[in-house]
Amino acid sequence: MSATLVETPLLRLRAFRNLFVAGLVSQLGSQISYVAIPLLAVTVLGAGAGEVGLLAALATLTALVLGLPAGAWVDRVRRRRLMIVMDAGRAVALLSVPVAWWTGVLSMAQLYVVAVLVGAGSLLFDVASMSIVPGLVGRERLTSANSLLVGTAAGMDVAGRSLAGVLAQVAGAPVAVLLDALSYLWSALWLRGVPEPALPEDGSADGAESLRERIAAGVRFILGNRVLVAALVQGAMANLAFPLCSVLLPVLIVGQLGYPEWVLGAYLAMGGLGVLAGSSFAHLLGRRFGTGRAVWVVSVVTAPAALVIPFLDGGPWLWAAAAAWFVLAFRTGVNNVLLVSLRQRVTPDHLLGRMTATMRLLLTGALGLGGLLAGILGELWGLRAPLWLGAVIMAASWLPVHFSALRRSGPNTAGHPC
Repeated sequence: MSATLVETPLLRLRAFRNLFVAGLVSQLGSQISYVAIPLLAVTVLGAGAGEVGLLAALATLTALVLGLPAGAWVDRVRRRRLMIVMDAGRAVALLSVPVAWWTGVLSMAQLYVVAVLVGAGSLLFDVASMSIVPGLVGRERLTSANSLLVGTAAGMDVAGRSLAGVLAQVAGAPVAVLLDALSYLWSALWLRGVPEPALPEDGSADGAESLRERIAAGVRFILGNRVLVAALVQGAMANLAFPLCSVLLPVLIVGQLGYPEWVLGAYLAMGGLGVLAGSSFAHLLGRRFGTGRAVWVVSVVTAPAALVIPFLDGGPWLWAAAAAWFVLAFRTGVNNVLLVSLRQRVTPDHLLGRMTATMRLLLTGALGLGGLLAGILGELWGLRAPLWLGAVIMAASWLPVHFSALRRSGPNTAGHPC
């Protein structure tokens, strides 16, 4: 990595700038659908807690089936080309939703299929995207690049979720889903301006392993690193807890408490603001405390806020829960910058896809399991049961970092592997 490239502002690097711009509107559209599709299921199709929970689970459980093969495959294909194809595929899948609604044939079955297709496309896209960043900016600048990318995504979370509530109320949820489909086409156009990086050299003796051998190499790499294991466990706990605390919010806030759709959008937008704030401060916290110690300090301080969420009700408790949601999302913003940068920094180029996919397999699988549990518990014991389970898991999710070597990394390791 040349000194000139290291000193050049990130957004003046053409390749990174195009990747950044490609994600702007795409992230905005994705967050609109995050709110609009469950609202569509509830308000148009009359879906209950179990159906909404299954819808959320299908959007993420796809990673359990495709996660490990996806990483091995991404390490062998042209990553930019794959990202463009996945954008186009997700756009087509989402366009089918407003078309079906306008023709009167929309069903929960179709929404389930769309959730699976979009989940698969997002999995492959994200693995390729995270694997391409080190080659665009250099490993020395990963924390700064991820801070910018995560912060921008969080800003789109705020705008998208707030806009979704307003759009769903004014124009209808199908129109909101249509905007998400168009955003993926926007992303594909901008990605055409990102140079296609060379395929990474394989670290094996002959580069001719079978798919199973390539997958196993990625899994062994992660399990052989105690710091990565600790980060994985705490991330899985948080990802299991988040959907337990959020999947049934459309049913609770709009269906049971009777608030208008914009209130749900505003509540969820607090999470986007939290991620934006956390990602903005992550670089400073990492330099001050070190990567691991910063993750530990922020986790200990913020995780107990989850215990406020189960009290969500009318009046002040609604906004107290929203404030707790902001605090928890702040922690997510910090972790998304510091731990993702750590993972990319310690992983060889030829293992980036497999490391990313293996991590995503378990982290996204936890999200899917949380969504499925939310639906089951909501049907069996009411809407408060998943909120309490999620709150307890989240409140304890700092423990894996506390009892690991990750906690003990100090200021002098902020930019280096722990």
